[in-house]
This record gives sequence, structure tokens and C-alpha cells, in this order.
Amino acid sequence: MTNETSKESTLFKRKIDKSQIPTCKILGVDIAAIDMDWLLNYTAENLENLKGDYFSVVNVYSDVTAYNDPEFCKILNSSALCMPDGGPLATVGRHRGYKNMQRTTGPSYMGEILKMSAERGWKHYFYGSTDETLEKLRTKLLDAYPNLNIVGMYSPPFRALTEEEDKLIVDRINELQPDFVWVGLSCPKQEHWMYEHLGKVNGLMVGVGAGFDYFAGNISRAPEWMQDHNLEWVYRLIQEPKRLFMKYWHTNIPFIWNAMIRGK
Repeated sequence: MTNETSKESTLFKRKIDKSQIPTCKILGVDIAAIDMDWLLNYTAENLENLKGDYFSVVNVYSDVTAYNDPEFCKILNSSALCMPDGGPLATVGRHRGYKNMQRTTGPSYMGEILKMSAERGWKHYFYGSTDETLEKLRTKLLDAYPNLNIVGMYSPPFRALTEEEDKLIVDRINELQPDFVWVGLSCPKQEHWMYEHLGKVNGLMVGVGAGFDYFAGNISRAPEWMQDHNLEWVYRLIQEPKRLFMKYWHTNIPFIWNAMIRGK
């Protein structure tokens, strides 16, 4: 991220009052102490004022990453709201007195918003993943939500876009006037992208990570009983052991030590 980009991001004039959002600071990140109903109501009531802004979806991995990386911590805290995607985050929050704080995952939020969209006329743009996954995603979503208004999709190349390329895609997104811009670039790439486009993309940006793959059918979500008991990470580990073992090893243990034991 360039200094120029960082400067441009700070010029964004937020239209919502973040002080109205209850938060619990965990490892330096202001996690929203909320549940799904609160978040859906808040989104519906404030959507017009949230356009140009972004939601960060924070789990144990991104929280620990932010604890060790002040710049990334700043990016998360610069979002309109940090969703408690990880069950352990909600557990810590409740132990610290936020009794109504519940796990609010990115894919679950995305699914609920898609359900509400036909009635409310909300439009959607999907940025990230591969062309193959995006096509599968479009098919699956339209099967599940026949009246869903998908105004566009874009799979960026596996390299940094030039300024000209980036401007073209941003202009295209804004021409299509989506209410939601779902970003599936994985963490922390998607958070950097949303921060760099703060105030430039005229829609509410939400980084949902593996959400594209879930809805496209590339990977399956854990059974509800595992989700309810904060065990979805185990299910993911079984699905992708080689990729996720070391990732979890280097984040779960530091989270337990620093957040749960030391109270950071």
C-alpha cells in the first residue's frame, strides 16, 4: 500500500457514527459486540450511509495478525465495523461483559443479506476468486435466490493491478451501482483492497474470504452443531490440513495465551 493511497483513504468522510456500535477491544482490534439480528437491522437502516465504507470480518487468524502488525490493525479498525467471525472472539467478549455478543460469520451474513435482497431490491457485485468459481457462484445463487440482482462479477489477475486497470474496474463497479460489493480475496489481501478503495467504490464492501467458495459449492461449511460449539476451524482443518495446520498453529495458541489468559 502506497503512502499516497493511505493518504487518500484518510480523506474519506464517514457518514455513520461509529460510537453507536458497541465494541470490545481484543488484541487491539475493536470487535463489534453484536449478534446477527443487530447487524442485519443496522445494515438495513444505514445502508445508504454505509456506501463507500467497508465491514471487516475478523476471526482468530486476522485478530492475531493485527496484534503482530500495527498497519493491519489500523486497516481493521478503519472499517465501519469489525464483525466477530470467530467463535472465540465472541466468547472472550461475553467473558468481558458483552453478554449479547455472538459469533457473526461473513458467509452467514452474506446469506442473510441475499435472502433479504429480493424484497428490498438490493444489487450485488462480486470481486475476487477465479472466473470458474464466479460462474459457479452465479449459478448457485440464482438457483437459490431466483430474483437476486447480480449486477457484475470480476476475477482480478494474480498480480497487482496497474492504476489504470484499477480505475477502469472501479469506474465499472460504480456505473453498475451495487448496494453491496462482496470481496473474496482472502485475508489480509481483501482488507487491504477495501481500505485502499475506501470512499472510491460506491457500495458497502464486505470481505467474506471463503464465502465465495462456500456458496459456489467448492467447499462445504461445518455442521451447525460444530459451528455452535466453535469447532468450524476443526472442520476446515480436516478439509485442508496441509494449508491450514501451520496457519492455525501460529494463531490459535497465541490467541489463547494473549486474549484468553493475559486479557489483551
